Amino acid sequence: MNNNYHSALTFDYGLKQIGVAIGNRKFETTQALPIIRARDGIPNWDEIKKLIEEWKPDVLIVGLPLNMDGSTSKMAERASKFSRRLQGRFGLPVETVDERLSSQEAKSILREQGHRGDFHRDPADSVAAQLILQTWFEKSR
Repeated sequence: MNNNYHSALTFDYGLKQIGVAIGNRKFETTQALPIIRARDGIPNWDEIKKLIEEWKPDVLIVGLPLNMDGSTSKMAERASKFSRRLQGRFGLPVETVDERLSSQEAKSILREQGHRGDFHRDPADSVAAQLILQTWFEKSR
């Protein structure tokens, strides 16, 4: 982990949608951004390019959904492939973060804030991306 990174664009990878958050490591702030739709895990790469151009992150972070025992899941393999594609397409450093249970935690947080629980209509993925980013902040201290 490089301690020179200040801003990070974070992704909660999914097959139908990808949660996105931006954050500043110095101030440990995060902001959820609109989700990116995906088809079988393949995003609209132009949308990601626009985000990178707008926010100019130093690093890209991808959540790695490992199994509870720490082993690699099929989704973790796909998220790793997504992270390699990000690095190849945009030439920015990419780091992965263990994100076990981030989606469940995000839904719990949203319910506490009054979310009605219809996560198909109003997904929690970008809040999960914020949690992944907070985990990255903690690891980089």
